Amino acid sequence: MSGHDVVVYGATSGGVCAAVAAAEAGASVLLLEPGRHVGGMTSGGLGYTDVGDVRVVQGMAGRLRRAIAEHYGVAVGHYAGPEPHVAESIYLHWLEASGVEVWFGSVLGGVRCADGRITEVELLGGRQVAGGVFVDASYEGDLMAGAGVSYAVGRESRALYAEIHAGRQELVPGRHTVPAWISPFAGDAEGFEGGPIVPQIHDRELDDVGEGDGGVMSYGYRVCLTQAADRIPFTPSESYDDAYWELGRRIFDRWDKDGLEVRAGQLLGLEQNLPNGKCDGNSIGPFSLSVLDGSAWEYPEADPAGRERIRLHHVNHARDFLYFLANDLAVPAGVRDEISRWGLPADEFTDTDHLPDQLYVREARRMLGEYILTEHDLLGVAPRRQHDTVAMGSYHIDVREVQRVWRWVHEHPRPIGMVFTEGYLSVPVRPYSIPYRSLVPRYSECINLIVPVCLSASHVAFSSVRMEVQYQMLGHAAGLAAVEASRSGRPVQSIDVSRLQNTLRDQGQALAI
Repeated sequence: MSGHDVVVYGATSGGVCAAVAAAEAGASVLLLEPGRHVGGMTSGGLGYTDVGDVRVVQGMAGRLRRAIAEHYGVAVGHYAGPEPHVAESIYLHWLEASGVEVWFGSVLGGVRCADGRITEVELLGGRQVAGGVFVDASYEGDLMAGAGVSYAVGRESRALYAEIHAGRQELVPGRHTVPAWISPFAGDAEGFEGGPIVPQIHDRELDDVGEGDGGVMSYGYRVCLTQAADRIPFTPSESYDDAYWELGRRIFDRWDKDGLEVRAGQLLGLEQNLPNGKCDGNSIGPFSLSVLDGSAWEYPEADPAGRERIRLHHVNHARDFLYFLANDLAVPAGVRDEISRWGLPADEFTDTDHLPDQLYVREARRMLGEYILTEHDLLGVAPRRQHDTVAMGSYHIDVREVQRVWRWVHEHPRPIGMVFTEGYLSVPVRPYSIPYRSLVPRYSECINLIVPVCLSASHVAFSSVRMEVQYQMLGHAAGLAAVEASRSGRPVQSIDVSRLQNTLRDQGQALAI
C-alpha cells in the first residue's frame, strides 16, 4: 500500500495543476490517471481554448499560457492554444520537475471510508492507495461518488434553484438546430406516415419546458486536422453503417432545396487556428461531431464496460463523420472538396490512430457540496461576491445541445413528424467569483476530499465553469488547499481560507477585478 500527503485522481488539466501546486508546496503527491495521457481535453483535442475575460485567467492557467508562448517564441495569447502534443509535453515537464509520482492505467475500483474520511482507494487489479487528502479531478466524479458524497446529474427544473435558464429548453430555430421539415421516419421522408426512426435521434417523450430531465450536454470528439503533405486521409471505422448517415443526407437535401450554400467550415470550423497550420475541429451547427442521440445521458453512471461502449460509439461517429463528409455523394461537392483537403496530423495522437484519446465529457456528475453555485452567482449587473473566492469565472453560460428529438407538428392537412435539436443556450456573464465552498463536500459526508472539476454547481452555472482554463485555476486552488488540510490536520471544510487566498494571490491567481 502506498501513502502520500495528497492523492489526485484524474490527470485532467485540473488534476495536473492540483498535483503540481501541491508538490511545489512541499507535499508528497501521487497522481492516478486511468488512461495513458495527461492533460484531459487541453491535450486531448481542445486546442483552441475558450478563455473568456483574459484578466481572470491567471495563476496556473496564466502560467500555461506563458509556457505555450515560450515554446513557440510568440507573445502570450498569440495562439488561442497549443498543438495537443505540445500541451501534454508542457504538463509532463511540470509533473517531472515538481516531483509528482504518476501512475497510468489506474482505474478506480473502490473507495474505503471511515469516520467521514477516505482512508484508501483500491484500483482495478487490487493495488491499494492511502493518502492524507484526496482530490477528485476526473471529469466523471468517480472518486467523489465512491466516497458517498452527494451529487446531481443533468438538468434540474427551473423551480429547484429559481433559475430562469434551467430545465428543458424550447424548440426554437437557430444555427444549432435542424432545419424545418426534416422527417424522423426511416421509411417516410415526407414525415406523414410514421414508423421506425432514423439513427442519431433521441427517441423519447419530451418533458415540459423548464422541467428537469437529467439530460447532460452532448459529448463528442474535438479533432485535430491539418493540410500538411503527410496528413492521414479520412477512412471509415470497421463498423461504418451507411444507414447511420441518412439524417445528414436529409439535412443537406433540405439546405439545397432552401437554396442554402453550405461550406465544410460551417460544420467543423475549418480554420488554421492552431500553430503549424493545424485546426481544432469543433462541433458547429445541427449536424456535427457532437452525438445527440442521448447516449451521453447514460455515461455518468455507466460501469466501465458501458462507458467504453459509449466512448467507442462517439469515436466511431467522429471518424465516420469525417469520412461521410469527404465521400458521400449526398454531400455537396464543394463540402467534399473542402474537407478532402484536410486530414489527421501524423504527429498527433499516434497511439490512438490519430484521433484524440480523450472523449469530450462536457458534464457528468456535479457535487452537491457546501455551496451550490447557480446562475444567480453569475448573472446580473454585479454577480455575487464570495468571501472565500479561490478563482474567477468569466466564460458565458454555454450549454451545448443536449439532444436531437422529434415531435408531431400540427400542420394542414395533417400532422407531420419533424426533427429538432434541443438544449443549446448561450448567455453572457460578467466575471464572477467561485467560492472554495463549491470545491468541498458537505462536512457531514467527507472531510478529506476536494473536487475542482465536478464541483458543486447547478447545470446552468456549471456550463460556464466547465472551461479548461477554469479547471486549471480551480485545480491550482485545490492542490494548495489539500496541502493546507494535510499539514494542519483539519477537515478540508475548516482550513484557513484567508491563508489559502494569500498564497494564491502570491502565485498570481486573480481573486477580484
